[in-house]
Formats: sequence, structure tokens, C-alpha cells
Amino acid sequence: MSQKTIAGGKGRGGANQRVTLRTIAEVTGLSLSTVSLSLRGGTTLKQETRDKVAEAAKALGYVPDRAGVRLRTGKTNVIALVLDGAEDSIDFARQMIQGIGHAIKGTRYHLTVIPEFERNLSADTIRYILDNRTADGVIITHTGPRDKRVQMMIDADFPFVSHGRTEFFTPHPYHDFHSEVFAAMAVERLASKGCRQAMLVIGDDSTTNYHNIVTAFHRATARAGMEGQVLEDTRGLTPGEIRKVGLDLAGRTERPDGIICDSEMRTIALVGGLQEGGLVLGRDVQLIYKQTSGILPTLFPSLDSIREDVFAAGGELTRLLLKRIEGADIAGLQTMAEPQPHWRS
Repeated sequence: MSQKTIAGGKGRGGANQRVTLRTIAEVTGLSLSTVSLSLRGGTTLKQETRDKVAEAAKALGYVPDRAGVRLRTGKTNVIALVLDGAEDSIDFARQMIQGIGHAIKGTRYHLTVIPEFERNLSADTIRYILDNRTADGVIITHTGPRDKRVQMMIDADFPFVSHGRTEFFTPHPYHDFHSEVFAAMAVERLASKGCRQAMLVIGDDSTTNYHNIVTAFHRATARAGMEGQVLEDTRGLTPGEIRKVGLDLAGRTERPDGIICDSEMRTIALVGGLQEGGLVLGRDVQLIYKQTSGILPTLFPSLDSIREDVFAAGGELTRLLLKRIEGADIAGLQTMAEPQPHWRS
């Protein structure tokens, strides 16, 4: 299709007139039903036809009438991301949103992001979505073992996927970082460096992820013949307070010679305290952290890390949710992301 043809078609509708499906049909020479099916992602159409419609829609500046779509189909063409606002992993939110945005590119779906700064109110957000049907499906993060949000959506038979597992008997779609492997891998790395006393510095104890990591950490240290200690629930501590924890550890006579940290923010604060206390990383203490950005390797190029690809997680969560919206069996909508070790020192 030439730009001349598109320009001519747009001119017929008037410069300020809303571009509709009929406008695209006139410009492309296709039927109204074919244009409608193509923009709804109709896979029965030839790729050539779909490309032709997509090119015309983009050139004409077509914007779907969401109200009209909802009246005709009962669908909103919206997926909602309920994002924990207290996340302390650097760049988590941006990468998650970008991953989802990349995955819905070219589909009929749009993304609504709902940040939650008070986790106790998160169930109210889900209730609002369910009562008002403001989305066709939901992605939630930071799930707990008996997460109220999950129970609400299971009971309502509403399409959703969680970034994290739960302990519900009824299965539901999820994508999760394999945190048990993360903990075991980190302990094995510390053991290979001769560490005998390992400390796990971990945050939010209300999540399933917390329990999975702590359980795997204790099992791995026992297997390695190491002493394992957990510095529990640092979620409520400020970076300054975590830095103070690191300074206190540096001053102990009996201190861990290996540390595993589940968050980049906590790692930065903790390392600041350890170094202020005179410890040299890699000599006096070994440290392995969970990496979710490219920032810490720049700040601490010698520190070992184990990476979670958050961008890829956003894409996978979206893939699972769209399949669930289409009615796919839940049994095939539960996936795990394997940790990616980066041994540097």
C-alpha cells in the first residue's frame, strides 16, 4: 500500500474527523468485517492482509473506541498490572512494565498500571476491578502463601496471573523466579570459596518467595556443613538502618564470612556499612546478591550475583495471561524462571 493511497483515504474522511473501521476499510479496499477481524488479531486471515490493515491503521492514526468495544463484546481490551509500590529491587518496575509493553505490542490490549503503596489495600484494588470489570485480566506481584487477591480472582473465575507462587490447593496461572535454586546456588558458591558461616539478608517475610528462599537456604547450608543464619524481615528498615547493620556486622568478632542478599537496594546499603567498618569484600567477607539491573555490577564489579531477568518475566506473565483470557488450561500456565549466575571474583 502506498503512502499516496493512505493519504487519499484520510482526506476523504476530513482532517478532523475520527478515524473509524469504515475509514480503514475504504482506504484498504477491504470489507468492514475483515478490518474488524484483523484488528482483533484474527489469525485466520493472511499475514499480507493483517499487515495491510495494521499499516493503514497506524498511518491514519486509528484509535479503538474502547467504550464501543466494551458495549459490543463485553471486553475492555485492557490488562491491569497491580504493582507493589514498596519494591526495593532497583529498576524492577520499569523493566516489568517494559516487558509487558513489549509483549502486548501489536495486540489489541492496552496496559493499566496500578501502584500499591499500602499492601493491605491491594485486595480493595482487585475488588474494584472485579466489580467494575475495568480490565480483561490482571497481573499481580509479590504474592503471599494465602494471598487474598488470588482467592478473590479464583472465586470470581477471573483471568489473572501472579508473579510468584501461593499455597492454594486450587491451581492458578503463575510465573515465578526459582528462588530455591537461587538460595542453593548462592550457598554452594560461598562453600566453594571456603566460607563456613553464611548469613541470609532478606526482606518481606509475608511473601511466598521469602519462605521458599529461607527454607532452601537452611537446607543448602546443612548439606554444605555450614552454619546458616537469617537476618530476618529487613523490609521496614531504611537504607541508613541497613547500613548500620553492615557496620555492626563488621565490628563483630564472630561474624559471617559469607553473605547472601536478596535485594540490590539492601546490598548497596549493607556493603556501605561493611566497608565503613573496614572490611574488604572478597577478602574479609564474600557477598552474593540477587541482581535485577545493570547498576550494581558497575558499582561493585568484583561481587558475584545471580540475576533475575525482570523484562523477560514481564513478557512471560503477559503471554500466560493472554492465553488464560483465551481460555487455555491452567495446567499449562505455570512456569519458572531459572536464576542466571554471574561469578565475577
